[in-house]
Formats: sequence, C-alpha cells, structure tokens
Amino acid sequence: KLEDQSKMPKELFVLPPVSKAYQPKKTAWGDPDLRGMWPLDAIGGLNIQRKISMGNRVWLTDEEYKTVSDRMEKSRAAAAAETKSNKLGMGNWVEMTGAGRRTSLLVDPPNGRLPELTPYGKHMAAIGRSSWIPNQTYDWTTDFDSWDRCITRGFPASMFPFRYNNGMAIYQSPGYIVIDLEMIHDARVIPIDNGKHIDPRVLKYMGDSRAHWEGNTLVIDTTNIKPGASPLNMATIGAPFGNTIPMSDQAHVVEKLTMAGPNTLVYTMTYSDPKVYTAPYTIRMDIPRNNDYQFFEYACHEGDVQVRNYIKASRSARERAAAAAAGGAAKVAVKESN
Repeated sequence: KLEDQSKMPKELFVLPPVSKAYQPKKTAWGDPDLRGMWPLDAIGGLNIQRKISMGNRVWLTDEEYKTVSDRMEKSRAAAAAETKSNKLGMGNWVEMTGAGRRTSLLVDPPNGRLPELTPYGKHMAAIGRSSWIPNQTYDWTTDFDSWDRCITRGFPASMFPFRYNNGMAIYQSPGYIVIDLEMIHDARVIPIDNGKHIDPRVLKYMGDSRAHWEGNTLVIDTTNIKPGASPLNMATIGAPFGNTIPMSDQAHVVEKLTMAGPNTLVYTMTYSDPKVYTAPYTIRMDIPRNNDYQFFEYACHEGDVQVRNYIKASRSARERAAAAAAGGAAKVAVKESN
C-alpha cells in the first residue's frame, strides 16, 4: 500500500543531478585524479531496492533516518564490544557502517525497484543453482554459483555493497585505471582509450571494459560479460534472493565516476540485458573517501572443503531418506501379507 505522500515535503522526491562543478586535482599526466580508497561499507546498510510503499520518494524522513542511524550505530557498537572482549562474532563479520538518507541505491526506474524479468529471465532464475537455494540437492560443481566456488562475485555484482570485505581502491597510470576489489581479490584493469571491445566470442566474468573521459567524468563501457554469476548478488541488502538472477550475452553496463568534492566519488551504473530484464536500471552510489580503510586477504580457497561437504551431506541425506522410505514400504508389505 502506497503511503500518504500528500503532505510530505517535495524535496523528499527529488534527487539532485551529479554535480560537475567541483574541479578535481589532476594526475601528473593530466587526468582527473580519482585515486584513493573508496570502501562501500558507509552505504552497506542501504537497500538496493526501495520499499514499495515509498513510491517515488528518494529520501528518508527525519524519523526514518533516526531509525536507520540507530540500527547502524548498534551494528558498530557490536563490533567494538566483540573486539574489547577478544571475541569474534557477527559484529565484526558484518561490516555495514552506514546507510545514508537515501531510500534505495536504485534511482531508475523512478520507483526504486528492479524492472520485471522477461519470461526467459523468470524461467532461468527458477532453474538456477546456488548454495543459497533452500532444500536444493548437490551432486557437482554446477550446483553452485561462482561465489560459492570462490571464483568471483562477477560483474556488475562486485561493484555493489555487501555484508563484508567492502574495500574498493582506485589506482591510475597513464592510459589505465585499476579498480581493485577486496572481495575475492578481483581487480579490473581498464584501458582509457575509448577503443573497440575484444572479439565478442571472448567472455570474462568481469567483462571487457573500455573507458574514456567526458570532462571530469570517467565513462566505462563494459560488454563480453561471461554468464554464470548473478548480476545482483544477495550479499547486497535488498537484492533478489538466491543468486540465481541470470545474465545473457546481451548484458551491457555503462559506469560513470565523478568527483563531486575532494572526498566524495559519485558512481552511477546503468545495466541492461533485454533478454533477461524488461527495462534497464540505474544505480547511484555517493561514496565517501576513507584512506584509513585496509584490505585483508580474502582467503576463500584456503581450506575450502565446503563444496565437497555440501555434496556429501546432500547425498547422505537422500540415502537416509530412501532407506527410511524403503523400510516403511517393507513394513507395510509385511502388515498387508499378514
């Protein structure tokens, strides 16, 4: 049910465009300087989708913002309490230090909701396999998603906030930009040449990216994304459950990075995949600089026995169920023969 918005201030429904008034420092070779540490934990508590009841409202009310802020403060306090008591728990595991005043990461469609899937998209999502699917059986690596297998969260999922390992660092050199991600040690090395994409038959989990400058805004165009990883990973709050949203060979991403101030990087991403979604969607993140943030090794493969354990446990459960069913059938047969 849509809330009564008739008496709400009009400014709650307006998202100002990305300001391009700020003139960022330049690198030694003359490019706008985007370098630094831009971790996503500061917006990790913000839902990717808006509540349906909020309609097109972009901003939280003061009361709503206090509720969100109190929840974030409680999360931060839990981490500090664990550290003080020399214990490790969810307080330190879940790194979401803030959410901001926005109602959703999604800014288009205007309702802040993901577009509907096409019939093909719905079918592929329904038959998708992942460790996040309740009561799913497991027999081989194809029953797991790429994140389960410590390969990658894929693109563009890797660019969004998640529950932990939110580090994102940007490095630049003449003709290149590197977006280094803490989660599963993915690093995007992107030429700034506005060049042609590689052969469309060559696919990569992080896609093939080519960048160019439009004034002080870096525009990154990505194609050739290898299907297999969901474009929206459920570790991002509010993303669809299960990590089974599919991706087709028509997926296309356009990112824009703009310095809106000395310590604010505005990142927008428009994703389109007409085979899967009925319309494109755009996400905007205003990311604060935090050069004190530190990367830690994401040792996903170290001692990784979970895929094998899932398979063994699944087969064992099915064997026990079959034995129980057979035993029950035998008892019925004996009873009927008597």
